[in-house]
Amino acid sequence: MNKQNNKYRWVVFASVLFAYFIIVSQRTAPGLISDQLMKEFNITASMIGLLTSIQFLAYAGLQIPIGILSDRFGPNYFLIIGTLLNGIGTLIYSIAPNEFILLIARLLVGAGDAAIWVNLVLILSIWFKVNEFVGLLGVAGMTGSFGFLLATVPFSKWISDFGWRPPFLTTGILLCLIGIILYFILVKIPQGNASTTSKAKVKAVKQRENPLVLLRRIFSTRQAWATFFCHFGAVGTYVGFIGSWAVPYGMHVFDMSRSGSSQLIMIGLVGAIIGAPAGSWISGKLHSIKKTYVAVHIIIFTSWAAFLLFSGKPPFFLLVTLFFLIGFGNGASALTFAVVRQSFPMKEVGVVSGFANTGGFISAVLLPSLFGKVLDHFHGAPSSVGYYYGFIIPVVFTLIGFIGGILIKEQRQGASQTEFSISN
Repeated sequence: MNKQNNKYRWVVFASVLFAYFIIVSQRTAPGLISDQLMKEFNITASMIGLLTSIQFLAYAGLQIPIGILSDRFGPNYFLIIGTLLNGIGTLIYSIAPNEFILLIARLLVGAGDAAIWVNLVLILSIWFKVNEFVGLLGVAGMTGSFGFLLATVPFSKWISDFGWRPPFLTTGILLCLIGIILYFILVKIPQGNASTTSKAKVKAVKQRENPLVLLRRIFSTRQAWATFFCHFGAVGTYVGFIGSWAVPYGMHVFDMSRSGSSQLIMIGLVGAIIGAPAGSWISGKLHSIKKTYVAVHIIIFTSWAAFLLFSGKPPFFLLVTLFFLIGFGNGASALTFAVVRQSFPMKEVGVVSGFANTGGFISAVLLPSLFGKVLDHFHGAPSSVGYYYGFIIPVVFTLIGFIGGILIKEQRQGASQTEFSISN
């Protein structure tokens, strides 16, 4: 099967993106019930932060190993296993009797989620031509934003009507079914259509570079660290906050209902939906990913800093604007993988993508937990006080992201093409 010219690639594209859409919703859906979990299980804000952090810790810790394994053995089975782990973890979460089981469930979800984005990038690289890749990466970024959108008003309404357990139970079952369907779409059907020659090629395994040598080279490369820092600032601040404290922030500081807070987050998701294709389009017009990405980091740094300027409680019209801009920056973070794809050989795209993605989710690990500790420290003070000091954390993190943008090594060669150097 000539994958890059076969119409079947669009079936692969649609099925993989649908799985990603549902999985992404489960990154932040638990943030809708933070206060309910605190009441039902009698746990602290720090424990809520830990529940979010352990999910992203598993995600971040597995990115590089999965990148190495996926480059070596192919992405299909890892994507399928990741989807099934997400489903099983979500099922366990829905029936958890105590906080220990909640932690185990989120650990499984994080481990499964770790296998999704890196392998999605690899699958698109295999099935689509280079000139199609960047545009489809923007579509994938939009799909993730729609997944986050699902975890706002729709999921919040579902929880309000039926309680929090049934929605997570149903989603877990759906993810397990999707994992089974992906097996047929990614493995069974392509194998049935593969020629004897193609199968022989698959069996001819080439000599691979020692993983330790590969990692040592990547860890000493300025371009890899630039993508790591960029993702650290753009992704973790957004995902970590909306996945844990955004809904309580709206409820406690602005006296909004749960649904109202979800609608506020939805504004940020609209920004993310626009940011993914807009970032690709602007960088194309400027013939520079670096200039576009540096501007994005300036926007999100300024937006988080505005929360400090207004003592944790900006005027409502400004609050809406800030959530939109922060979301826009998260959507534009797909530029991280455009840099990776154009900077490194195809055989290293998986591991470097995993390394860059690790940056985003280390940030997402740290922010909820640190934010929770700040809120616990100021327990008893007006809510805006705790959030004011908490917002120092994303300000510092986005400053690191801006430094990453500056570190991107870009060499312009002609008006129509931008190439990246991977010199140290």
